[in-house]
Amino acid sequence: MATTATHQRSPGTLAAAAGLTVFAAVMLFISGFLDIFRGIMAIANDDVFVNTPNYVFKFDLTSWGWIHLALGAVAVIVSLGLFTTATWARVAGVGIASLLIVANFLSVPYYPFWSLTLIAMFGFIIWALCVVRRDDVTDQRM
Repeated sequence: MATTATHQRSPGTLAAAAGLTVFAAVMLFISGFLDIFRGIMAIANDDVFVNTPNYVFKFDLTSWGWIHLALGAVAVIVSLGLFTTATWARVAGVGIASLLIVANFLSVPYYPFWSLTLIAMFGFIIWALCVVRRDDVTDQRM
């Protein structure tokens, strides 16, 4: 005799799930725009960044600018998808935040404080997107 148990989630759990998804969407949106501005700044004026001559992952600062500009633009687009609680946006959000952590880690010698700040922000975004179960978000929308 098989019994099926239906799990009722408390309103507090559902509100927390929706809140974390909105948190991740807003943080990804802001971080994406900050990376867009960082990219524009690197493309337009290389003198703003510290130049480290013996860095293993050395790129031209204009190249780093284009990388941050492109990743920031994708992050903003994905964050708009997160506001609709789309599953693709949650998966893409974790992916783009991971890529941005790597990009910011590789550009630490050029702009250390800013890179470390954005790495922390993207870490919180990944946490917020991973801690919420899909059922919690879809139940909140109903």
